[in-house]
Amino acid sequence: MLQERIEGKWLAAFRRVLALNGIGEGTKVAILSETQSRPVLVHLSELAAHDLGAEFCMICMPTPAQSAPVPVKSTGTSWAIQGNCAVIEALKLVEVIVDCTVEGLIHAPEWPEIEEAGNTRLLVITNEHPEILERLEPTAELGPRVERGIEMLRAASHMHVTSPAGTDLHVDLKGAPCGGTAGFGTTPGAVAHWPGGLCLAFPGERCVNGRIVMAPGDMNLTFKTTLASRIDFTIEDDFITSITGDGIDALHFREYLEAWDDPNAWGMSHVGWGMNPATRWVSAAMYDKRDMQAVEFRALAGSFLWSTGANQYAGRWTLGHFDLPMRNCTITLDGQTVVKDGALTGELAQ
Repeated sequence: MLQERIEGKWLAAFRRVLALNGIGEGTKVAILSETQSRPVLVHLSELAAHDLGAEFCMICMPTPAQSAPVPVKSTGTSWAIQGNCAVIEALKLVEVIVDCTVEGLIHAPEWPEIEEAGNTRLLVITNEHPEILERLEPTAELGPRVERGIEMLRAASHMHVTSPAGTDLHVDLKGAPCGGTAGFGTTPGAVAHWPGGLCLAFPGERCVNGRIVMAPGDMNLTFKTTLASRIDFTIEDDFITSITGDGIDALHFREYLEAWDDPNAWGMSHVGWGMNPATRWVSAAMYDKRDMQAVEFRALAGSFLWSTGANQYAGRWTLGHFDLPMRNCTITLDGQTVVKDGALTGELAQ
């Protein structure tokens, strides 16, 4: 296992990233964690906030009891707050939540209420070994390109995704909330995560139809594995209706979804693409699963990322969740190509 003692270089990176997120002298900050959070990340956040002169507090919640029928990993849906009214109200009063919970608050049921209060922004420090965070430190230069990608998503009414493996997916984007992050945000309601570099949309009800074919080399980030066999999905009105494939990857995928006994686990969450040029597919081979949350692979430049599970904008909540980046896809928005054969194109290109 990699060491997790405090390193000066990591503290310096945390200072830079918190500062990039607008944290400085007098900024009101809550560092939110849970009892099973990675201690080094909480400590680095605390030291960096102190050094920057922030007015901060530490909130540590007990990690909820395991009640799910299968392991829950890398979902972005933290239940650490557990509906605690006092904590929710406290988080509405700060300017920044530095989120060190195990799964992150992005899809948590409490986040919309906090967000709608209008004062708070969110910085998710994902549950990675600090070595990964160090390598993928957000930079200001990525910001304008991510913002341009989000603008293109918001302006589009239709996304079409194809691949040599057989993917042919149609997404109605009309009215879909769109977002993303370069790893930093400075306005109320902004959601940033480190690592960053992602453009995504949350389609509404009955907006996603077609076929997705995942090929060897694509990734299942809930299992933190690279696929060794093909999985073929049919999507009808936002829900997976068929999963076929001869290998263990399809079998595990299907059995995991079935274990939830929850129709919402089969629904689509978000679709989009990665923008971060510092990410590498091969990095997955270099770390033990316990040392990575696998957020790096959500942001892979030129990948198509699709997700199942919670979609608050379509009224679906569930802990069953997959994030699934794919290689070699082509993505068009209203006929304009933004990703061609797994590479960013035009003004989004590196």
